[in-house]
Amino acid sequence: MYPVIVRFGDFEITSFGVMVGIAVLVGVWVYGRELQRARMAPDRLDAALWGAFGGMAGAKLIWAIEFSDDAPFLELLLSRGGLSWYGGLLGGVGAAVLVVWRRHWKLLPILAAATPALAFGHLLGRIGCFLVGDDYGRPTNLPWGIAFPQGLPPTTVPVHPTQLYEAAFLGALGWLLIHWRRTGLVDAAVLGRYLILAGAARFAIEFIRVNEPVALGLTLAQWLSLTVIIAGAGAIATGRRSKAAL
Repeated sequence: MYPVIVRFGDFEITSFGVMVGIAVLVGVWVYGRELQRARMAPDRLDAALWGAFGGMAGAKLIWAIEFSDDAPFLELLLSRGGLSWYGGLLGGVGAAVLVVWRRHWKLLPILAAATPALAFGHLLGRIGCFLVGDDYGRPTNLPWGIAFPQGLPPTTVPVHPTQLYEAAFLGALGWLLIHWRRTGLVDAAVLGRYLILAGAARFAIEFIRVNEPVALGLTLAQWLSLTVIIAGAGAIATGRRSKAAL
């Protein structure tokens, strides 16, 4: 664990913050490449810039709300770790959609072009979670179990490094999304596959996380995962209907 890289008095530069910054830069770069491949105007990059700000704000806000029973809300909001993927997805997509709507751009091509960037940015964010010992899993006797004595919260018992499990999956998903776009898969199918696969992975990994169930034995993240999966299925169905109408 490397939770703090540099400290100047009370001011800290954390590994989590650095990884989030790198995630934004990499995400914007990947999105810009996808815009070039799709021969879309470079000003569409503005959607990613606003989406990055909205995503970070939404991810931190939703995480702080989700765990507000464990610590004061403001303390969580200013802590060195903790981001909600669903908060980031809602905040980022919401901010991007607002920009697209105000500028009268076509929404679906922009969202589809952003999917590889979302996957790779999420991957880097998960590595940041690993470095500060946040969002780990249940105790395990497997040889790759890791203890996080300075984690959030601390644990001296080896646990599943679920951050790395998710990061590995997101790397494969990002590559697949780029591959599908290069082979000419329609935008609705690209977006739908991203939502279904990302949602399904998060749903599955929750079974070895430490979050408490909220209803019917499922955690809040799992219920949100099901919502994302349904949205992905809807995107694919919409794409098929549009293609059939041509």
